[in-house]
Formats: sequence, structure tokens, C-alpha cells
Amino acid sequence: MNQLIPSLDAMGSAPLTLINAQALPDAQGVYLLIHDGEVRYVGKTDAEAGLRTRLARHARKFEQRRNVRPEDVQFKAAQILVLTAMDIESRVIAYYGSEWNGSGFGSNDPGRERETTNKPEQGFDARFPIDIDTPLDVLTPGQTTVHGALMELKDALPYTLRYEVSLPPPRTKVGGHDYRLNPHPDMPASPLTIPPGPISVRTAMQLIVAALPVGWQATYFVSHVILYKENRQYAHGVPI
Repeated sequence: MNQLIPSLDAMGSAPLTLINAQALPDAQGVYLLIHDGEVRYVGKTDAEAGLRTRLARHARKFEQRRNVRPEDVQFKAAQILVLTAMDIESRVIAYYGSEWNGSGFGSNDPGRERETTNKPEQGFDARFPIDIDTPLDVLTPGQTTVHGALMELKDALPYTLRYEVSLPPPRTKVGGHDYRLNPHPDMPASPLTIPPGPISVRTAMQLIVAALPVGWQATYFVSHVILYKENRQYAHGVPI
């Protein structure tokens, strides 16, 4: 530990791009994320999700956000061959005072509970909300179904798109739900035409809602987008 922080301080940083992240070894270690010249986040990885995997995921996190671009963020990473029982992450956080730790930056989709408790988003997502208005080349033009378009969007977007299913979706090996399975019957039964050219996520979700039977609602939150068969007002969500 006495050597780690001086080594991190002396180390040069690099832009947090997918190319740079994928050049790292997928090994355990400690890393820093730097924004506006300050260390904002301290992370520790293990052998199951090493530096390459974790930093590539973080690089995607900064895509399609307001108030920040991926190239605005730098990183430093140090491979550690043996991680002892010492809480390295907490000690490095205490040294740098990183504000994104504990702000929701590294968390996964909290699910319906967050939306229905009407608690405002705070921290990272409130400062850097997702951008659903910039046109993107993420949907294949032509004929598809609502379910096909949703799967394509879900694979392409760097933030959570969650939609209603007919049964609880099975969990994947990495701990998430596989929304490709058990779609609500309305979704594969509803044909959809994707226009040529880039379209925004807002426009895509409006096309999807228009193609579904009456009663569906897409809602925007600063951290994610949802699609459910409901007519509901959320304290911190806006219908699309």
C-alpha cells in the first residue's frame, strides 16, 4: 500500500476510450478515473472481471451522456498480482476523496423499486443524464417487430433499457436478466418499420409505442429508459 499510491501519482494517464481499455490485461488491480484534473472514482477489480473488462464498461458509461464525453475522462490502472485481505480500495478512496464513489456511478440497474419509490436520482446520473435526443445509427432500417427493435436497442445502448416481459426473465451467467426471452406477447406481434438514417432513442421509443396496442408508455429517467403497459406519472420520470 505504501508503494501503490506513489506509483499511481507518478503514473501517466490515458483517455478512457474502448481502444485504450481493451489494450489492458484482464487482470486484477486498482484504477483511477480522472475528470477535470481530479480523481473522481477509485475502483478495484478481481480475476473474474479484470481491468480490461471493468474499464471497457466504464468507457461505455460515458457515451451518450449530457455534460461529459468519453474523451473528457482519463484513467490510470495498476495491475496487482496479489490482492491481500487489506481493503486497498477504501484506503485509496480515502486518500483521493473520489466523489463518484457512492454516487451510483458503478451500480447496475436498480429495477422497478427505484422508480416506484419516487426517490430522485442523485450523484453521477443527476449531473450527467443520458442523452436520448442525439440521432444514432443503432437500428437497422426496414421491417421488424417491436421486440426485434427493442433487442437491437438494448444491445447497442450504453445505459439501461428495461421493458415489460410476460414472465420474469431468466438470469444470465453474469448476473443480469435476459430480456430477449419471454417478451410480452404484444411485442413480437407488433410490426414496426424503421426509417432510413440515424434516429434518436426518443424517436425510436415513440415509434415503438405507436406500433404497440393502446396502453403502453415509455418513460425517460436521467439514468435509464423503461417501457411498460401502464398509464403512470412518475415523480422523476418523463413520458417519451
